[in-house]
Amino acid sequence: MYQYTEEQLNSMKKVEATRKERTANLFRRMTAEEKQSVLQEYHPDYIEGAYETLKVGKNKGGKVLHELASLLQGKSRIHDYKIDLENPNYDVDVLVIGGGGAGSSAAITADDNGAKVMIVTKLRIGDANTMMAEGGIQAADKPNDSPAIHYLDAFGGGHFAAKPCLLEKLVCEAPDAIRWLNDLGVMFDKTEDGTMVTTHGGGTSRKRMHACKDYSGAEIMRTLRDEVINRGIPVVDFTAAIEIIKDSNGNAAGAVLLNMETGEIKVAKAKTVVIATGGAGRLHYQGFPTSNHYGATADGLVLAYRAGAKLMYPETLQYHPTGVAEPTQIFGALVTEKVRSLGAQLVNKDGEPFVYSLETRDVTASTIIRECKGRKNSVKTTDGEGVWLDTPMIDQINGEGTIEKRIPAMLRMFIKYGIDIRKDPILIYPTLHYQNGGIDIKANGESEDVGNLFVAGEAVGGIHGKNRLMGNSLLDIIVFGRNAGKFASAKVKEGIEVGTLTLDHVDAFEKELKDAGVDTGIVSPKLLPDYTRKDM
Repeated sequence: MYQYTEEQLNSMKKVEATRKERTANLFRRMTAEEKQSVLQEYHPDYIEGAYETLKVGKNKGGKVLHELASLLQGKSRIHDYKIDLENPNYDVDVLVIGGGGAGSSAAITADDNGAKVMIVTKLRIGDANTMMAEGGIQAADKPNDSPAIHYLDAFGGGHFAAKPCLLEKLVCEAPDAIRWLNDLGVMFDKTEDGTMVTTHGGGTSRKRMHACKDYSGAEIMRTLRDEVINRGIPVVDFTAAIEIIKDSNGNAAGAVLLNMETGEIKVAKAKTVVIATGGAGRLHYQGFPTSNHYGATADGLVLAYRAGAKLMYPETLQYHPTGVAEPTQIFGALVTEKVRSLGAQLVNKDGEPFVYSLETRDVTASTIIRECKGRKNSVKTTDGEGVWLDTPMIDQINGEGTIEKRIPAMLRMFIKYGIDIRKDPILIYPTLHYQNGGIDIKANGESEDVGNLFVAGEAVGGIHGKNRLMGNSLLDIIVFGRNAGKFASAKVKEGIEVGTLTLDHVDAFEKELKDAGVDTGIVSPKLLPDYTRKDM
């Protein structure tokens, strides 16, 4: 059981003493000028020393974080193996790389369209950030809302940097995505008459967050996984894609696969390829903890980049404002934004509010960092410092039992350590959460640069701009997963003549590295994080 320090207990008393006053007087919203100022001074994306300039590839001359640069400019894994491209082990219409929500949606949709589909995933199907998403999924399907309003919220929240054709697709296809999930069996929160319950998220002007308590991602992934299995779609698990195979026409035509358990190499030939490999939190950019699952190591970005694809906004990451700061056993774990949407308030060591709790994520995270690093108003923790998220306000505002009914996962996560969030506030600090940037795609999901290479989910860049609103990631894995499956399978139907399989592009990329004098000493993709002790 967690034991509070004396400093933490004294600070908690101040939080409790100011609660009544804070409930009556909520903190004001920030002006645009204030937001920009706090972002520039405190958001990790603005730390110049964390970046370096790429020397090769489609993004040559652009900046990315050091951790990503070393992988994008790393050496290929295939040189350790003999690879027989003339006798592929698998031959399919659509090869889906990744077994999360985006990959599963793509596979189901392609299967609907009559394509021969296969999923390959380096862990198990469902071992993905989708499973760990909690708060909900956005869709403008209520009478007081519209896709146009959803677009404006998301466009502004992303600093007006989203690729318009992608954001338009996201918001316009959102209501149908909810309907599709509901028809598949996702158990959304509903009133007794069947009306979907919706709430606000940070940066939203309407209540459009659909949820399954605070198990939203797990419920969606459960349903998608069952659908994949029930359809008999082949899933090759514990097998990672380590290189995209192209054909003599320059198009994507499969992948080199590595069995993570046996080290065996297999070749998958395909008419079209869908990258749905998820995010990059396990790279622990700038030393941040992460809310991401174990396999989130930016593999898709590396594979696509080496194949000749351009990345969009690869320098931008999302640091979720509320990661667990204490207890240390769950350091960095996600405290869903839904906790704040239900009324929990962010306060400093003296119980003083310092930000409107539903500002956009980047702004909220920056103000927390400012409160800790700039104003020295934080509470010391085992792993650093944090501020309070005053969770007892939820039941105080909405009535006793709200926490247990609406966010049971949060209640259970903390209760394991003897912390009852109905009675006591919790300590939080920003955690590395989402890869805003990714592979540049057209509206049909195909790479702008590599033919027959489709992308879906967190590996896509440009959907959200330079910051993402809550609930738009669970939405984009469905919208763009279905999108990739639809257009990849349609292209197969039109007729694709796959040329001679080749890995010449890998040799060409490594020659480019050599000519540029780049040797990171890193083999990529990373595949899994390394948590071995270096001092032993």
